[in-house]
Amino acid sequence: MFLNIDFKKMPPSLAGILCRLKYRLKTKRVFGGPRIEFPFERSRPVPSNLEIKKLKYSNEQNENFVLYRIIGNDLPPRHRTGQALENLKFILEHEVDFPNCEKRFVVNRIVNAEVENSILEVLNNSGYQYLHIPFEYDKYRENVLDITGVPAEFAPYSRKYSRLSRAEKSRLQMRLLRYKNNYVMNNNGARNTALQEGKKLAKWVLPWDGNCFITPNAWEEIVNDIISHSDKLYFLVPMARMTSNFSLLEENFRPIAEEEPQLIFRHDSGEEFDANFFYGRRPKVELFWRLGIPGAWDCWPIEPWDLPCPEYSKDAGKYASAGWVARLFSGQTELENKDTALIDRGVARNNAIESLLVELDKGGLSEGEFLERLVFINFSELNDPDKGYKGLLQILQGAADAAMQRGPYSVIDKKTLPPSKNAHDYWHPSPYFWPNPITRLPYIRRDGKRVPGTRLYEPMSDNYDRTRLQRLFDDTFVLTLAGSVSQDEQYDDHAAKLVRTWFLNPETAMAPHLDYAQVRKGWNKNRGSSSGIIEAKDFYYFLDAVRLLEQRSKLTQSESNAFREWLSKYLHWLRISPQGVKERAAQNNHGTYYDLQVGAIAAFLGEDTLLRHTLRDCRFRIVQQFATDGSQPEELKRTTTAHYCCFNLQGWVHLAQLAESCGEDLWSFEGPQGQSIRRAMEWLLPYMDKEWPFQQIVEFDSERFYPIYYSYLSRYGKMNGLEHLEVPRQEEVKPLFFPHDGIRPFWQLN
Repeated sequence: MFLNIDFKKMPPSLAGILCRLKYRLKTKRVFGGPRIEFPFERSRPVPSNLEIKKLKYSNEQNENFVLYRIIGNDLPPRHRTGQALENLKFILEHEVDFPNCEKRFVVNRIVNAEVENSILEVLNNSGYQYLHIPFEYDKYRENVLDITGVPAEFAPYSRKYSRLSRAEKSRLQMRLLRYKNNYVMNNNGARNTALQEGKKLAKWVLPWDGNCFITPNAWEEIVNDIISHSDKLYFLVPMARMTSNFSLLEENFRPIAEEEPQLIFRHDSGEEFDANFFYGRRPKVELFWRLGIPGAWDCWPIEPWDLPCPEYSKDAGKYASAGWVARLFSGQTELENKDTALIDRGVARNNAIESLLVELDKGGLSEGEFLERLVFINFSELNDPDKGYKGLLQILQGAADAAMQRGPYSVIDKKTLPPSKNAHDYWHPSPYFWPNPITRLPYIRRDGKRVPGTRLYEPMSDNYDRTRLQRLFDDTFVLTLAGSVSQDEQYDDHAAKLVRTWFLNPETAMAPHLDYAQVRKGWNKNRGSSSGIIEAKDFYYFLDAVRLLEQRSKLTQSESNAFREWLSKYLHWLRISPQGVKERAAQNNHGTYYDLQVGAIAAFLGEDTLLRHTLRDCRFRIVQQFATDGSQPEELKRTTTAHYCCFNLQGWVHLAQLAESCGEDLWSFEGPQGQSIRRAMEWLLPYMDKEWPFQQIVEFDSERFYPIYYSYLSRYGKMNGLEHLEVPRQEEVKPLFFPHDGIRPFWQLN
């Protein structure tokens, strides 16, 4: 009973208290959550002093109408596939013609060309006129995520976001996808197109959804109500949700109509639908609010990521109700039952929209092409004599020959055991936490100074797994590059052996987690820390090597399947473990490299939605990590600031390359204050020829600027202010940097 209270009949202060309580009951949240507002908390609409123009008509014959049905995309699983065409055929076969009413249709940006052609063919055969609004992929690609529409504290990797309900997260995601959604679904845009044309054709315009069906009795009710109140500018027509369309063919059928209404406009009405409001988040209701039409929507919360509730229109109050209309079956019975919560339909609809957009964002690649494409390697220029890669290829040959003498590697080869006592568990101590012999505190943190055994390749590193893991990544990658260039199968064979030993052989394989990465014994129950996840940061280019091995049939199908099973388990751990959850929320380079790992693995496994979500998170990170001048405040807190500024920005180069490979653009993304990868590069690169003014307690390799410089040059052209610098040619810069630097081996091949 409480949930059905009419809040508009009580004082706003009391209504506000009760409505918030209702919201908390629905979201099962007693404390916390986002700050929300409600539409009824606006001031009440003030009746207009302007008299509505009354048009005098002697009889019903002068009340002419134009009825539009707007046919859009099917959205399985919210709708059954083919439902739009099926409903159209039902309307054309069973709905009678109405006196003084012209029927028209709008074919609204149907993505699937085959489906669109079928709909157009049916309409052409019907003889009814229609408007055709085509879907154009290039125009769709111009639409970006609405990052600024979501408050920064609700970034999808934030603690506040993690506390949101499933439905709230779904609605927040829809806000981010607003521009893409608005182009593809074109919900209010198509309504306005019909409305604008219809006002030239008839006194009354019905710009209705494509699933609306009118029985003869329903039409009679609508017309009689309009004639009785023809001084009104707007009529709302409540809908009845159908689970069987054929019930509408029964004589005198009259269901209870209490669903969100359709609207009828008089030709001299002043309002249209707001095209900023997107499908799935109150595109019609926004106009109800402006017109002061009361309903359940007055107590629908305005969440922090929602478009703001509008002010009342000068037309507020100039409406009446007329008849009813049927909403044809969606094809999904479980989502149409009365007992099914409105919120479930909303989540299903939002998931369907996102799935459609994910497919569009693939850029037309087939599933196989999407999975097999190389992300970080480009062989197309290797044989171009103008590129001068001969010397580079000689270095590659030498590096591959050296790799042939090493390995295979296994976690069971370490000389000490992790706290679990299981040799298959990856194990490495925390590098910057030193034993403290003076105080009771067991460790003291010395940023930038590594504990013996935690620096790559030093003798004591053999006690742990970090050096072996790096060798696995680098050697596999270098060997497959050499195999591609030389066509010598011995390189591929050895690379495949490295993969089998580390991941596939039960006797030597690593367990798919990093529970014991960067352990401080006696702390966190001897488990590793979230920062240990960065030790596997180089999965991104290693997976390109695996793609090459698979393309050359160096791994059997069963081996490929087993590797993907291992990788899926590891990805699951990355996403749900305490370490993974905390690392995702990191606001410095750790968050960057977490996204790089998850994004690269998701792309390899074909986890498209996760990949898009990760690239979505990247845009929030750009806004959060880079200051308006391009500096990196979090990295400038460290004792080795030159290292971390280059290291983090190098991670962004790799993320932008990953995004580019799947049709997204991080290179040109800008935050609300201009935060961007480009501006970060423009802040950093001038230090190539001047002294670094920030703390840097260890020696810094200044050649690390060059890969970033050439990334800038290839994306944005020459940088102003650096014309005087003598920068070595790209192929003259060393291809192999120290792995801690974050620069991919043979980075020139991109």
